[in-house]
Amino acid sequence: MSVNTPRRDEEGSVDDIMADEPDLGPADAQSLSGDEISRQKNEDDQATFTGVDGEEVGDQPTATSPIALTPIAPSAIANRYRELVEAEHDVTTSEDGSVDGVLRSAASPLESFPTLSGDSPSAQGSVVSSPGSSNIVPSLALRPGLRGPTPSFRPFDRRFSSFGSSGVLSPRPSSPAFLAGHSRTLSVTSNLLLDSSETESSSPPWEVVRWTKLLKLDGLAFSESGRRNFGSPTCLAVSALIVLGTSKGVILVFDFNQNLKMIIGPGTKAVESGAVVSLAISADHTTIAGGHANGNIFTWDTTRPSRPFLSIPHLPQLQQRSTDGHVPNAAITHLGFLGTRHTALVSADDRGMAFSHLATRGTGSLGRTVKTARILGRYPDAPPPVGKTLKPSTVLAFQSLPLGNVEMATDSMGLTAMLTPYLLVIVSTTPVAQTQHKSARPKEMTAHSAMTGCLAWFPAVRLKVPDPLTGSIVSKVKLVYCWSNILTVLEVEEEPAENKDKPPTLRFRPRNRWKCEEPIVAVQWLSRSVLTVLTITQRLIVLEDRTMRMTESFDLIHKHIYHTDLFSKQLHALVEQLDDEDPTMHGVVADAFYMSFKAYKGRLFVLGFTDVSLGALSNWADRLFALMESGDYVGAIRLATSYYTGDANKLTVGLPEDTALRHSMVIDKLVEIMSASLKYAFGQRTKRREAGDDKHLRELAETCFIASHNAGKTDFLFDEMYEWYEEAGLEGVFLETLEPYIIDGSITAIPPAVVKALVAHFVSNGLETRLEDIICHMDTSTLDLDQVTTLCKKHGLYDALIYVWNQALNDYLTPFIDLLALLVPLMQNGHADGTTSVLEKETRETNALKIFPYLSFILTGKTYPTGETIPDVIAQKAKAEIYWFLFSGQSICWPKGSSKRLLTQPEQSQEPSFPYLRMILNFDAPSFLSVLNEAFEDSFLNDSPEKQLAGGPSRDLPEEEIFGLTVDRQYITSILMEIMSSADFAKEDTIYLDMFIARNLPKYPQYLLFTGSTLTKVLIELCQYPGDDLAEDAQLSAEYLLSVYHPPDLPDLIPRFKEAGFYRILKRIYKADKQYGKLTLTYFEDPNEREAIFDCIELCLRPHSGLTRRQIQDVHQAIKDHAGKLVQIDSVRAAQAIGTYAPELHSHVLDSVSEQPHLRYTYLKTILEPSNEVMNVRPPQQDLVEQYLELMCRFEPSHVPEYVNKVQATNLRLEKLLPTMEETGVIDAAVILMAKEGQVKEAMARLTRHLETLESALYGLLTGTASQSQGDLNSQESTEELMQALQNYTRVGVWLCQEQTKAARESGKTRQRHKSNSEDELSPDEQLWLSLVESCVQITKRATLALQLPPPDDSTQAQLMNGDSHHNSESILVSLETEKLVTLARSLVQDTFTALLSSTSTRTSRSAADTGDIQPPAMNANLSFLRILRAFLTRAAASSPNLADFRSVLSSIFAAYAYEESILSLSNRLLERSLFVSVSQAVQLRQRGWRPKGSTCEACGRRVWGPGVAGNVYEAWEERQAAEESQRQARKQLTMSKNKAASATTERGKGKDHAWPATDGPQGGEKYNGNANGDGKGKGKGKAVSPPLKQQGESMNDPNQQANTFGPEGMQGPMVANREQKLSPLVVLACRHIYHQACLDALEMKHGGAVSKGDSFGTKRVYSCPIDR
Repeated sequence: MSVNTPRRDEEGSVDDIMADEPDLGPADAQSLSGDEISRQKNEDDQATFTGVDGEEVGDQPTATSPIALTPIAPSAIANRYRELVEAEHDVTTSEDGSVDGVLRSAASPLESFPTLSGDSPSAQGSVVSSPGSSNIVPSLALRPGLRGPTPSFRPFDRRFSSFGSSGVLSPRPSSPAFLAGHSRTLSVTSNLLLDSSETESSSPPWEVVRWTKLLKLDGLAFSESGRRNFGSPTCLAVSALIVLGTSKGVILVFDFNQNLKMIIGPGTKAVESGAVVSLAISADHTTIAGGHANGNIFTWDTTRPSRPFLSIPHLPQLQQRSTDGHVPNAAITHLGFLGTRHTALVSADDRGMAFSHLATRGTGSLGRTVKTARILGRYPDAPPPVGKTLKPSTVLAFQSLPLGNVEMATDSMGLTAMLTPYLLVIVSTTPVAQTQHKSARPKEMTAHSAMTGCLAWFPAVRLKVPDPLTGSIVSKVKLVYCWSNILTVLEVEEEPAENKDKPPTLRFRPRNRWKCEEPIVAVQWLSRSVLTVLTITQRLIVLEDRTMRMTESFDLIHKHIYHTDLFSKQLHALVEQLDDEDPTMHGVVADAFYMSFKAYKGRLFVLGFTDVSLGALSNWADRLFALMESGDYVGAIRLATSYYTGDANKLTVGLPEDTALRHSMVIDKLVEIMSASLKYAFGQRTKRREAGDDKHLRELAETCFIASHNAGKTDFLFDEMYEWYEEAGLEGVFLETLEPYIIDGSITAIPPAVVKALVAHFVSNGLETRLEDIICHMDTSTLDLDQVTTLCKKHGLYDALIYVWNQALNDYLTPFIDLLALLVPLMQNGHADGTTSVLEKETRETNALKIFPYLSFILTGKTYPTGETIPDVIAQKAKAEIYWFLFSGQSICWPKGSSKRLLTQPEQSQEPSFPYLRMILNFDAPSFLSVLNEAFEDSFLNDSPEKQLAGGPSRDLPEEEIFGLTVDRQYITSILMEIMSSADFAKEDTIYLDMFIARNLPKYPQYLLFTGSTLTKVLIELCQYPGDDLAEDAQLSAEYLLSVYHPPDLPDLIPRFKEAGFYRILKRIYKADKQYGKLTLTYFEDPNEREAIFDCIELCLRPHSGLTRRQIQDVHQAIKDHAGKLVQIDSVRAAQAIGTYAPELHSHVLDSVSEQPHLRYTYLKTILEPSNEVMNVRPPQQDLVEQYLELMCRFEPSHVPEYVNKVQATNLRLEKLLPTMEETGVIDAAVILMAKEGQVKEAMARLTRHLETLESALYGLLTGTASQSQGDLNSQESTEELMQALQNYTRVGVWLCQEQTKAARESGKTRQRHKSNSEDELSPDEQLWLSLVESCVQITKRATLALQLPPPDDSTQAQLMNGDSHHNSESILVSLETEKLVTLARSLVQDTFTALLSSTSTRTSRSAADTGDIQPPAMNANLSFLRILRAFLTRAAASSPNLADFRSVLSSIFAAYAYEESILSLSNRLLERSLFVSVSQAVQLRQRGWRPKGSTCEACGRRVWGPGVAGNVYEAWEERQAAEESQRQARKQLTMSKNKAASATTERGKGKDHAWPATDGPQGGEKYNGNANGDGKGKGKGKAVSPPLKQQGESMNDPNQQANTFGPEGMQGPMVANREQKLSPLVVLACRHIYHQACLDALEMKHGGAVSKGDSFGTKRVYSCPIDR
């Protein structure tokens, strides 16, 4: 294997690549052919292709490997065919892996041609070629051995389409960028896009950077003698020279041959200035500048290095500073020349100061003076700015803009970029220092990361090729800067100034931003489009500028890059004050790396602790060669392909962005690599035949195909590549890889030898279906027709044969005749030749079915089987020939001029008329009619002028074409009707002709004409369809026909429509004839549209429908006849419809479902409790309500009380409903119903009886006397359920008593009180309460005794239970939670007494208020309650002489009341405490007041307070204070007084604001006298108010604009009489605007608002600010 590769330098000589001046344009890429040597590898070489871990390439399967191919035996084909015939709902997978849709019904003719998705149908499906995968299943009429056609499909609703699939077995990626990784870990597919995780685990076989150690330089600079003489290197600068600064102040200058050219500094003041910390080289490489640790700067002319060219010392003493300069002992960390000048520099030190230095012209260093100007930072002794805190700072990065190869305005401006911990600052130093741009530190930096900063300029350069984005031939100036882990690229745009003497305007636009995983310590431009980034962990990252895509990433930790701490001393205070809560702070200050990492002419220079290294990114040719050397030739081809297409990293490997140039560089090497790879791979296979070789060669074939296709070198595949695979006997691998390219049209021309091998390979492997698909996608003009047709006939590839015949010869009739010839033996009474095997017969039948899709495609102008459009001239000729052949009426000799006649009945002496048409109709009439249905849509059958011209005498056309041009739709239909009217065709076939006529007549009425009798006959035959599965199609066809044909004897056809079930037709007829009764009946009879009956009822019975009374009666009668069915369809919609449009039918409808109570209940619920307002609101009928309640008691008893409470009692008959309610246990509803009827006493009696029943059940359960069924239940749950029922019914009793009490109170009746204490004194409502209380007390007493008392004695036991029950009672009580049950029992009485007390207390207090009774509350509060309680105790005493029985009950009641009282008292105390705190805060806020924004009135502008205000404000304030003090003393005396009246008066005046007369009022001299009758008793919000304002009020409706008013101007106090100037009241609003009250009132009046005067209750004025309205 030989590959031409570029030469690589193994040693340190770099003179050839570094001798020229720098070219700052794009890096020129080397091609493999430009600088190459021949590398030969002997075929006897024993090297193997191995991966990183030694595994052999190709052992693992790949994602792009084709599916394994297995030949199919003939027996399997036969079995497969039978399975397809019998399967009705299956979907199978063919051998090519594609899913083929098998027929849903084996006897369905149309379904034998399934419609596939896709625009490029294929030719799969040939049973002769591959029966095992065929989609064609024969469906023949009236033939023994197979089922007859079941007409269950719609032949006129679908279209024939191709019945194969594209069958792409080897999916190819659309682009090499998406290739799946192959078996080698070194493949390019894993290294196209690198990230940190990938570079950690794997590395490419090439060196990303080819490093060269400068051994000669290292021996001089880093040897022991060199360190002793010159010091250790501390910084690096690279241009045409390699310059090193040392720790002893010496500068070493080397050329690129590593020769030490000069030693600068010994014997001068430079060596006394400390270490060289920074270096700079001028643009012409003749001057070198060095910055030292003590602050001195020296420049050196390389032609005279013995003494400094320029000396810039630091300031002598900071205290005696008269000029600018670096302070002593401030290390010069950054240095740079400006433009082309040798005497203009910029510098920065570690104290955060930067200066520009400009030397005057003169002779020698002593004859020049240096003018230094500060451009950044502050001197240490400078006073800090007022109000600001100075943060420690330094200059992290610093660089002046270098010169490019094109002249720009920025070259003369001296642009310098400086990066501090807080800002990026770009200044122009010429002619004067001026800040051009500032940018703050980005916020998206990682929290608490290391503090780092770096930057690098790239100047404007002239481009070899215009920029593809801007079209400019000059690039823009760019600056890349980094803070911590955030990298930003800034573009500089120049806008020329109008005055040519002025500098241009610069615009800085951030273009890209990239976030690194770790802080960045150095950055350099490797080229115009490639950046190199060094991170804090010494990891080198290569970025593309445009996309910010990381293309390479690798460690440089082994380089031991020199770094030092330059900034922590200056920034230690900032780091020590780190706030963990502040994410913008940094955790540590990183060392400086910038002085050790430089780039020049696409090379990297790295200064280490022990050496200097030179690195260059490996170019694309190096990488390809490395992959080939490592044995990964598949990866090399893929990588070369990605280089060609531009999917790989073009810029970082030296490839241009221009596509044409890149293609010319890569194409030859790509072909060369493929040739070498094939030679080497097959050479190795010849020597060592192993199992994995073939798989690897398959992968190689796929890769070469992708590369050749993308490069447009398909001739390489057949001229060279195919020969390798053919000689090795692996042509199958090549051919299977070729298949998808043929299918998608990428490759269409194939040499004949390859075609022959292709056919042989696929046929031998049983893949005829795929072979047909391949041939049908090839360009027939490149095929050997004799070869292809012979092969197709030999192997029975009919689809391929038809395609080749049509496309190559434009012959569309011969393939049709060949297909017809297959039908002849099949149609001889259904039997073929006796020598024909079953399999041959079945495959013949299946191939014969291809005639229908073929006809469909050709007669509609489409290519078979791909579906492409045939040119119009060729299509017209093909259609005419086929129509002539079918409809000429006689047998035909073909080819023309021969005596070979195709006979349909060779055993008969005479052919019938239209023999070929008859044979096709006998074979499969439905499918043929479906073909014609499609053909009728084609314009060829129209009587167009073009068609008449084509058939006229002016053209010399053959007979068959002239006849075919005269065929039209009428002729075709007439022939069909004539042929199929005979007895030779069964009803199963003729029905399709009827549907064909019925559907096409409405579409082409201008081309078809039939008599009325013919159409009536068609309608009758449609009604007599042969199977139920055709009913829908037949009805749809009849609808089509009736849309254009109106039979005169339509009433005679209606019985036939009914019999056939054509309900849609009947509905249309009845609706048109306005027979709404029959229309309604039809809807009831239609089983397919049951829900539509409701729409029909709405249509007929809606208001303004226009129906006559007779028609409405007919509809009602239809509803009555089918009322039960209507409700069964949907009871809810039925109720809504009847309730809305025919409510008089409710009773009839309910009677129809009398045996279905659930439907009746749903129906009644819908009409009596509608969920929406769709029904008419009408009073419900009494019998309906009663029926609904009776049913509700059965189906939803819990809802009965709620409904009874809503319904009108007059609509109910108590004697009818009560038995049902009591039977179903809905006692609460019965009680409510009796109460509404006025039977309150009876209702309470009924309730108490039910409570006694529940109490007996509870007692029996507790004492063990319950039935066995109850005993089987969980005792606790049963007991709780009974207690819950007791509580519920007790609440019903409470409701009953409360309603009666309320009614008695509203009636206003009063009863006469007597002094006697008899029960007769109780009112009726009190009697109800007494009954309820007695019942609840008895229940509670008995339940409590049963739960707590010991077992009863013998006498009691004899009365209640037998001896065994005592044991049961004990066991039950043990299993119960007695405390919980006792609480529940006592809650009955507690809740009842609570309700009683609440009800009677409310009534007493209200009645007292109404009657004007002024008795104290203690006298009349609970008289009713006390009377009821006295009556209860009296009865208890009469019935039980021992009141101890009620002691526990009553004690629990009063204990509960006491507990509630203590809870209420505690709650009140807590509330009062909280209220006090809130009120105290509010008082403090009010006392604070509002401070006005200004001191002048917002309306008139006069000063109202503060210095300069007119009037005796201070004296007025003093008087106000004195008056307030006297008020406090007066209130204190009143509080201490024991006089009740005086105390009340004090309370009413306490805390109020008091009015003081204004100086300009009618009583200006009157002073406050402390009485309580003044006008100052308002409760408005705000501060103390002056008298006029106080009288008018002050509160605000707007919560955001509350006004505070002040007294005299300038104070909050009363106005004082007899002032020199009258003081008017002020108003301060919540917005802090201040006004004179008079001014504000005037503004209110001006805006149309009336000035409110307040009210007598002290409500204050309402003001809103005019400014904020």
